[in-house]
Amino acid sequence: MVDTTPLTRAVEHFADKLRAAPQSRLQRGAAAEALGLARELARWAQAVEEPGAESREMPDAGMFAVADQIMVAGNDLAVVLKNDAEVGDAVRLVEEAQKRAGV
Repeated sequence: MVDTTPLTRAVEHFADKLRAAPQSRLQRGAAAEALGLARELARWAQAVEEPGAESREMPDAGMFAVADQIMVAGNDLAVVLKNDAEVGDAVRLVEEAQKRAGV
């Protein structure tokens, strides 16, 4: 079994930072960056679960929902990852998005 704790922690950390961020920071791009990450994580999970199926896009539920969207997508991905390298790749995606978001 793969230890996905690092991914879960990274996703929780980013989500917590988004929840604590002022609305102005979310509006200046943090929310858009977070939504982009959530969509990327969701696409990855879908590709593993349903190879060859048409990808569905996570909807834009608004800037105050992106923390929850990251949590859902990150946790969905954590369930289907197959090895430590994939976990490491996912953690890097989250950390890089968080840096770009500035939170």
